[in-house]
Amino acid sequence: MNDEPLDQWAARRQGRLRNPGERKAITLGTGPQRAAHLNPDAPRLILEWDGFAWQPLTTVDNYAAACQALSPIAEPAPADQTETTGPLTGQNPLAPATGRHRKPRP
Repeated sequence: MNDEPLDQWAARRQGRLRNPGERKAITLGTGPQRAAHLNPDAPRLILEWDGFAWQPLTTVDNYAAACQALSPIAEPAPADQTETTGPLTGQNPLAPATGRHRKPRP
């Protein structure tokens, strides 16, 4: 039998596991759990994974509040820090491109 080393198996398994602190929302109400957008005004329970089980964290009023609780808005950068969006090449962004994927000019 061709067994993989334990450290490789553990790394592969760790990649499949949820990270502690991951959150999800479930709809509170009667009936089967359905797609969240079908009943946007129903209250939601926010759950957080602690590494072993889902733990109740809080309740929110509706779908929009649940979306905010699951992905809070990032705080703005301090005014003394400049924001970078990518590498600066010093070229004019409106200049004609010369990459291989471009059509040659006549």
